[in-house]
Order: sequence, then C-alpha cells, then structure tokens
Amino acid sequence: MGYILVTGSSRGIGRAALDALASRGAQVIGHGSRAIAPSSDGVPIIAADFGDPLSVQSLWDQALDIAHGEIDVVVNNAGRFEANRLERSDIEWLDAWEDTLRVNLTSAAQLSRFAVLHWQERGFAGRLVHVASRAAYRGDSPAHWHYAAAKSGMVGMHKTIARAYAKDGILSFAVTPGFTDTSMADDYLASRGGPGLLADIPLGRVATPEEIAAIIAFCALDAPASMTGAVIDANGASFVR
Repeated sequence: MGYILVTGSSRGIGRAALDALASRGAQVIGHGSRAIAPSSDGVPIIAADFGDPLSVQSLWDQALDIAHGEIDVVVNNAGRFEANRLERSDIEWLDAWEDTLRVNLTSAAQLSRFAVLHWQERGFAGRLVHVASRAAYRGDSPAHWHYAAAKSGMVGMHKTIARAYAKDGILSFAVTPGFTDTSMADDYLASRGGPGLLADIPLGRVATPEEIAAIIAFCALDAPASMTGAVIDANGASFVR
C-alpha cells in the first residue's frame, strides 16, 4: 500500500489518527500549520498554513515527493474553530468567515481534487476520509455560523465525490464527531457551560480523540467499497438522524 496523508495531525484527532494508522503498519505523512520535527516514530510532518491558498499545492507536492508518487489515502482533518460574534465590524466578521471556510473547507476541496486527479491518472482506487462535524447537521452556536457552514459544505462535497467517482474505484467517507476532548474544543466547552454540557449527551461524556481515530482508520483501511458515500456519526447520541 502507498502512503496516507493526514492533515491537521499535530494534535487532537489528527495526531490520534496518525498514531492509529502507523500502529497498523501504514506509511503515514503528517501535516501541521507550523514547522515541527518529525514524530518520535519517524513520521514526516509537512508544514503548510492553509490560510494561504498556495500552501495546499505545496503540501501535496511535498507529500508526493516523500511518497515516491504514491498517495493512496487522504484524510482531510485540518480545521479552525474560532468564535465570530455578530457584533464584530463587517470586515472583521467577513474576514473570520472567509478564513474559517478557507481552512476547514476550501483546503479540503483542493486536496481532494489533487487526489482524485492523481488516482485517475494512475488508474488507482484511492480513498478520501473527511472529518466533518455534528454541526453539519445540527448547527452550532450563534458565534459559529462559519464553522457549521464549512462542515455542511464538507459533507455535501464528500457525497458528490462518492457518487461521481465510485466507478473509478475512488471511495469517499465522512466522520461527523460531536464534542471531542481536544485542545481545539476546550474553550468552547467552557463557554457552553463545561460539565453542564454533558446533560445533552446521553452517553454522559464527550468522545476521545482515539475513538474518532479508530473510525478514521477503519475508513482508510478496512471499510468495504459499498460504504462509499457513508457519513459516520460519533456524538454519544447527542444528535441522531
């Protein structure tokens, strides 16, 4: 098997996914917004700030070089989660909206496009795994319109890819976590009441990064082809559909 590229893998869900895939013997390439040393197990980490539209092409080219031209799976996990209050000035609100959509959705679309073209050129059956959010279906807080919109867009993109390219053996899967115990979610959990938030989760706790990583690894390595187009919820039954 060729390489697996995991974006946003310097911490949280992405880091757990990197570790889970590497533990299965997969050849993995990580990504972070800033330059960091390779992981302790030697996994290469490429720096690319998705706030810059040119960074995605650079990441893809570097990853292809490391992978000797054979990337079999792309995990779109990179994300930005920052509040954007309606009371901001017009330009501040719009800048935050566009920054969040660029990092959470447009960069994933760019990478997915590069991957699909790569697999079509090789005549190879590749896989995409998109880490979206419960917010794609349930929505989010009044300060997070942009985040919910980006994750909804990711789910719509995923379904379109699955339907369009299954005939080529190109498969697409999406995971929609609810609250997960990551550093990105800490401030939000506190702002929404902390422990009181658990009352809305029948399971009684938030997910761990390792739980979401296990689903990502399943989609990347084990999920049968007939599952292409599936969206897998992981939210402790806080939103069921």
